[in-house]
Amino acid sequence: MNSDNRTLFGHLPDGTAVEELTLTEGAASCSILTYGGALRSLKVPDRTGRPVDVVLGLDTQEDYMIQDKYLGALIGRYANRIGGSRFTLEGREYLLRANDGPNHLHGGPAGFDKKVWNVQKQTVSSATLALFSPDGEEGYPGGLEVTVTYTLRDQALEIAYRAKTSKTTVCNLTNHAYFNLSGHQSGIIDRQYIQLLADRYTPVDSSLIPTGTVEAVEGTPMSLRELQPIGGREYDHNWAVLGWDGSLRPAARAWSPDTGILMETLTTLPGIQFYTGNFLDGCPRGKDGAPYAKRWAFCLETQYFPDSPHHKSFPSAVLQAGKAYESRTVYRFEIKGRTTV
Repeated sequence: MNSDNRTLFGHLPDGTAVEELTLTEGAASCSILTYGGALRSLKVPDRTGRPVDVVLGLDTQEDYMIQDKYLGALIGRYANRIGGSRFTLEGREYLLRANDGPNHLHGGPAGFDKKVWNVQKQTVSSATLALFSPDGEEGYPGGLEVTVTYTLRDQALEIAYRAKTSKTTVCNLTNHAYFNLSGHQSGIIDRQYIQLLADRYTPVDSSLIPTGTVEAVEGTPMSLRELQPIGGREYDHNWAVLGWDGSLRPAARAWSPDTGILMETLTTLPGIQFYTGNFLDGCPRGKDGAPYAKRWAFCLETQYFPDSPHHKSFPSAVLQAGKAYESRTVYRFEIKGRTTV
């Protein structure tokens, strides 16, 4: 178990071991936990060449188990929310476990973020994790076999997802990394910049469930089509990726004037959730004692639209038995000066 790139991180109460996998490629490195498949660190060089850890993470397995922020975790079976914790598929209603008031969030109280994933393969710069979710788990139909591959390549972190099911089901997988491009310990993100390559978004009700419409961002606070400071506005919404056709295409850009680090997010999925860490208060202290709090990071979660089983006009997250779910997300890094962004 113990080697330069695979070490013991901790144990679950039942004694199950949790490992930390370290990947390196050029000047970039990252670490991934088998608990939740969580991205614990991601270091990329700033404008001076100094490595900066740009994702939030925790120092102990105990802290990962008590936090409820999904820090860096792989999310499934269904990322984001399903209203009323139920959906109908092929004429049958399925009842899910509620964990967000009456709604179902991020796969339920025992979602993929709470599982210990198996290491299927690891190289210096990549790791493949595997998980089996049995038929009926959290209320979902079908036994689901999932693999997720993290790869560092060409100044980017690539995350490739694959799944297959024994029965028709819904499948919507993502990663819940919290980014702070000034460094995980650097504080509030208001001075950092964001751009979403999207002309439309999905409005939500008071419980963050989509209303079912897809509306233009023009003339609204949801218009983030130009790179601009995040500022003090709270976001937790889904945008429709411009020109989505299933190919890998750019969905967002973010930039820190402090480090010069620019991150481009590309995805094969139709939606991207921009979330400004509005509920980070109460998080355990982070790596090296960093006092993580509200708005200390942002998330760019690639996804099918929230609550899509209830909205026929949304891209479908239904996975048929015998068919393969495949998606890919890339976080690509470079250095940009203020005048060249």
